[in-house]
Amino acid sequence: MNVSHLVTHSGGFHADELLSSVVLTRLFPSARLIRSRDPEWISPREGRIIYDVGREYDPGAGMFDHHQKPNPLREDGSPFSSFGLIWKHFGRDYLKAMAVPDAEVDAVHASFDAKFVWPIDMLDNGAMEPSSAGPLAGLTLPVLLETLKPEFDERDPAADDSAFAEALDVARAFVEAAVRNLAAKRRAEAMVTEAISSAGESRVLELAMGMPFRAAIEKVGADHLLFVVHPRDKDWALTTIRKGGDTFESRADLPAAWAGLTDHALEEASGVSGAKFCHNGRFIAVANSRDAVLKMADLAVAAHLG
Repeated sequence: MNVSHLVTHSGGFHADELLSSVVLTRLFPSARLIRSRDPEWISPREGRIIYDVGREYDPGAGMFDHHQKPNPLREDGSPFSSFGLIWKHFGRDYLKAMAVPDAEVDAVHASFDAKFVWPIDMLDNGAMEPSSAGPLAGLTLPVLLETLKPEFDERDPAADDSAFAEALDVARAFVEAAVRNLAAKRRAEAMVTEAISSAGESRVLELAMGMPFRAAIEKVGADHLLFVVHPRDKDWALTTIRKGGDTFESRADLPAAWAGLTDHALEEASGVSGAKFCHNGRFIAVANSRDAVLKMADLAVAAHLG
């Protein structure tokens, strides 16, 4: 696709066209980004992608606006913003440009859409109350990006475009970090699933390194697992497994007698040479070797099972 111009509206900006610009400028780095409401610029032309302006949604003509009536809707009836439309049509190519493996593109595309794009769409269209974001509603990404707008009494005619360019770099950092994290979680899930298979009926899951593990444990239904061990720098960590994403309660806590102890005191309390630390909250402990941490894990399992 030979794209020479990326066109969005001038003046004040919102998260949806900023985030759309993140995607499009990576895919078409040589294209010129134009911010204008001039009818000559926001009309379809060969080589143009026009978004969040133009009052038309016509992918074949390169038009991706959502302000017209009827407005474009998702299959579930929720409204798109320009970001949702751009993600729908260009998101997979963007993920490939971000080096997401082909086999993971569809899954990461869907996950990013649900966790990142859809909330932007809802907030931009007024279909979600900002208060739904909870006590930190004032720190939602749209709010944070819009704080980068010029002050209301700024008179420099170039101020909006300058602020947009600066905000674009900030928006890019958020999008790229979110994509990298989602792709990493997919890699971790595959590694954890393999480790669960190798662990068999053991109550302790050993991983090759620290990584997200709870989602994979829940996905495969490994309800028998109580603790996870993995190397951490020069030491080894023993961690609990939370019961769910919305709680800090663990399937099993580390022994109460270990809480808050370090070094010799922990070695005496646990009977394990090489035990180094146990958090007061009893959700993580550290030892100086694999053998030591596995002994601590076995003791923690025995204490929990009685």
